[in-house]
Amino acid sequence: MRKAYLILMLSLQFVCFSQNRQLLYNFTSIPQSSLVNPGADVSYKYYFGIPVLSGISANVGSSSFSAYDLFANNGVDFNDKVRNIVNNSSNKDKAQVNEQLELFSGGFRVGGEDSQSYISFGAYQEFDFLMYVPKDPAIFSLYGNKDYVGKSFDLADINVRAEVLSVLHVGFHKKLNEKFVLGGRAKLYSSGANATSTRNSGFIYTTQIPGTPNLYTQVISSNLELKTSGIAKFTKDEYDGNVAKDIAHNTFFNGSLGLGLDVGFTYYFRENLQFTASIIDLGFVNQSKDIETITYKGNYRYEGANPIFEFTNDPEDVFDDFEKAIPRDTLYNKYTTWRPTKLYSSVQYSFGESRSDEECNCKPSDKRRYANAIGGQLFAMTMPNEPFIAFTAFYRRSIFEKLDFKTTYTLDSYSSKNIGLGLSGTIGKVNIYALVDNVLEYRDVSKANSLAFQFGINFIVPESQD
Repeated sequence: MRKAYLILMLSLQFVCFSQNRQLLYNFTSIPQSSLVNPGADVSYKYYFGIPVLSGISANVGSSSFSAYDLFANNGVDFNDKVRNIVNNSSNKDKAQVNEQLELFSGGFRVGGEDSQSYISFGAYQEFDFLMYVPKDPAIFSLYGNKDYVGKSFDLADINVRAEVLSVLHVGFHKKLNEKFVLGGRAKLYSSGANATSTRNSGFIYTTQIPGTPNLYTQVISSNLELKTSGIAKFTKDEYDGNVAKDIAHNTFFNGSLGLGLDVGFTYYFRENLQFTASIIDLGFVNQSKDIETITYKGNYRYEGANPIFEFTNDPEDVFDDFEKAIPRDTLYNKYTTWRPTKLYSSVQYSFGESRSDEECNCKPSDKRRYANAIGGQLFAMTMPNEPFIAFTAFYRRSIFEKLDFKTTYTLDSYSSKNIGLGLSGTIGKVNIYALVDNVLEYRDVSKANSLAFQFGINFIVPESQD
């Protein structure tokens, strides 16, 4: 049972990656770029996303090992592979998954033909998962305490959260003048299911009693807590529904509700030199539906021979004493969870004036269009222990008037060789975009530490050029 639990924890790491969308950020030929900066300098008469197809993103990865390390047919025993992975990981290694599916989206200009004010709206479904590698509990599960007399196993290594929710949003952005664009977005969250265990503490400690080679003292101090919302009913014996359908029903505005805010801006130092910044998902969810908090809190001390924790053939009174000292308790109090807040910023330098593909470009434009842009981006995201930070260098090229290309190099705790490629093209009024991270890893995906992609289709009516 302990090994099955450990393998499950490790397998979850195969679906981890940060929520950084460095290819989408400031890629303004894509309307969805306003989702990561509501103050992005985008303009259109109106647009709408093709339902369900306008924004699809998936991220898979691991910070400490690859699928090859665990499943390679190389003659190494599977249990040994698991031990090697645990031994080579640390409690700072983290696992994360973020999946997002845009259900519908749209935007339009307000205030007349000369207005530079825009309203956008939409809804999307999102799944978040974050787990730090439970280094000490994993070692204890694999090896027990026989060879670790004098070591304190830290229960604070147990640090995990997961949530599935939907988001309904409406935004407004306005170009105040030729230098400054400001925008904001209000969000309504509906959490279908949440599990949070991020404030744990305690230890398991074994020491040998001096002068008694076969007598030991075992001390367990536990302050473990798991908060759940929208999940408890699925664990009841009398439940006979469909878990997937019920979670989906709760997710779309039948679950716990919360509020959030996005803000952002674009500022031009010069026509070809800009600075952008945004804060995304500054918000919370009040977890109030089907709530349950399970706790294991207390202290246990055992003195005797060979305190090896095996869950077979142990004296019944030892377990009775343990359950009394560290009881399982269930509470039903509401709790608040904060969304993982993201911070983006960038500096971009544009050069090489681009000409229109039209046969005649007689009317002078109020603003030049540049064929090339280079720059850097910073991304940071809140996490329970310490912020996740990534740095990105990028190059953007307008191949044709309606075909744009972007490439990125990103350095973060997951990878030092993350090269991304993005393409956005418009045929008539149909915009199609595809963004792929870690393209070098596609040579052998089994050895990849991270893979990610985004795809979408929109219908765009641009500003009139008359």
